[in-house]
Amino acid sequence: MPLRILLADDHHLVRAGIKALLAQFPDYQVVGEAANGKEMLQLIPSVKPDVVLLDISMPELNGLDAMGRMTRQFPQTRFIILSMHATEAFVLRAFRSGASGYLLKGCSVTEFDLALQAAARGEFFVSGGVSHYLVDVIRRDGSEPSDLRAQNELDEELTPREREVLQLIAEGHNTKEIAEKMGISAKTVKSYRVSLMQKLGVHEVANLVRYAIRAGIVNIE
Repeated sequence: MPLRILLADDHHLVRAGIKALLAQFPDYQVVGEAANGKEMLQLIPSVKPDVVLLDISMPELNGLDAMGRMTRQFPQTRFIILSMHATEAFVLRAFRSGASGYLLKGCSVTEFDLALQAAARGEFFVSGGVSHYLVDVIRRDGSEPSDLRAQNELDEELTPREREVLQLIAEGHNTKEIAEKMGISAKTVKSYRVSLMQKLGVHEVANLVRYAIRAGIVNIE
């Protein structure tokens, strides 16, 4: 049976290009497409993919947070990050969130195919362009640089719902819009915002936006 693949990327042309590429391989079948993390969450239970190819920077709910919610619920599904981000912070956070592979969007077709084959075997795959970050961690006896460690400690204090509110705030949505998107009251949104400011030690929305960009919750673009 072909490997069932779900594509999650907010750019239609990117999804179309990946789908056309996968059509050249008889062992792969695209069973669904999502334009953001929320759509990905909704599709996984129904299409039951073997592998999810997902971008990090997606609106409403980014790829890393969406993946983190699904890895425990669907342990047999493998998640491969396909991203333009090539920094240590993103690579380490991706694997902490449950990724089985990390590819750069500039990778070769051969590397792309190898990553999918590794996922099918239940193995891990790291793009050559970012593998040195994992080697660096091993050389540091598994520790992280102090700035990354501090960032991760702050990230771990935030609940999934707080991170979702933070992303929507950073994307420019107002309280009413966030309430409608999340299906909660405006009062609850305000409570989340207060909690975020307290946990992150900031006092202005602009500082929340800066944190979201620095933490990779939203794309600076």
